[in-house]
Amino acid sequence: MITECPILIGIFNGFSWIRCEGKGSFLNSPLMKAFGDERIAAGETCLVVDLGGCSGMDSTFMGTLAGMAARLSGHDGGVLQIADSGTRNRRSLEDLGLDFLLDIDPPAAPWRGNVDLIRGSLTPPQLTKNIASSLQRTQHVLEAHQTLVETNDHNAREFSNVVKLLENELAEKQKRQENPTNS
Repeated sequence: MITECPILIGIFNGFSWIRCEGKGSFLNSPLMKAFGDERIAAGETCLVVDLGGCSGMDSTFMGTLAGMAARLSGHDGGVLQIADSGTRNRRSLEDLGLDFLLDIDPPAAPWRGNVDLIRGSLTPPQLTKNIASSLQRTQHVLEAHQTLVETNDHNAREFSNVVKLLENELAEKQKRQENPTNS
């Protein structure tokens, strides 16, 4: 069981909350995705990602946000909101065109005025295993970058080589897993 985690979560009336403390990266985005997917499957239509303690985000983390936003938009009125983005993180999201998928610092959000109370009641997610396999991590990073590529033409140009490299890496890992004696 992991006791310290840079992702904290909470379920509230009308929304679920995910707080990233420290850098949002390929290391903690699988955990964020797992909780988000669980809540979406449970019928949640509003996920809030709190970036107030987030020192920066890599492209995998942002691609994971975009993927969750896309899955939520498939639900009637579903939305992914960003709380306390800060200038640097807002700029990073806008640079990738994600401000069109995400509701960044919405002024009329139902959680406004309760952020300190919400943050005080967050807990680390309960995990049964520490780290995803290398194959699962590669798959996650690939999916996040594929989402970014699908978002707009700029991202397609920016990340197409990354996607190709990750596809090749994933294929190689799958081949090794299928034929472990040939590696």
